[in-house]
Amino acid sequence: MGLSRLVVLVSGNGTNLQAILDACADGTLSAQVVAVFSNKPEAYGLERARRAGVPAIAFSTREGESRQEYDRRLADSVAVYAPDYVILAGWMRILTTNFLLRFPNRVLNLHPALPGAFPGTHAIERAYAAWRRGEIDRSGVMVHLVPDEGVDTGPVLGVEEILFQDGELLEAFEARLHEVEHRLLVKTIKNLLNTKVHEVSS
Repeated sequence: MGLSRLVVLVSGNGTNLQAILDACADGTLSAQVVAVFSNKPEAYGLERARRAGVPAIAFSTREGESRQEYDRRLADSVAVYAPDYVILAGWMRILTTNFLLRFPNRVLNLHPALPGAFPGTHAIERAYAAWRRGEIDRSGVMVHLVPDEGVDTGPVLGVEEILFQDGELLEAFEARLHEVEHRLLVKTIKNLLNTKVHEVSS
């Protein structure tokens, strides 16, 4: 069995990408990141990829291009790297079926909220505000498959809850949540790869 091939899509700083790169480097994951794509050329995630010796591809939208056209181009470019899984690690675009149908059951997304809660953007801030209003006492992180264009609604592969702490500032909560993200993402990918190995060998 060779190493599983991961393509990671990022839009920002890439701390979750870094967690994956580190886990591949230290053997926690029997995988390699074969390419990193970003829809934002200035994303620091691309620099993290370059430092790890991984192809870093800035993939901007073209003028007048539809989401479907962009996703078709992106799928073509990602397919060149023959990924076993495509990991959305802070990818801030909703992918259309033009992309998803090319990689069925192989696109994973990380979302900083519990299943069914706070889909879409600014989930951390929205959960924090709900806690301050006394509506919830916990939030969390989930990793799920992306089978269709639903926002953060796919089958859940991993989840971890976080209880809010009395008097906690948003920044402190966010820092705790990011730690859970890094850990849960790596753990979920590892479980997935192990399952795949068992399926191949059985």
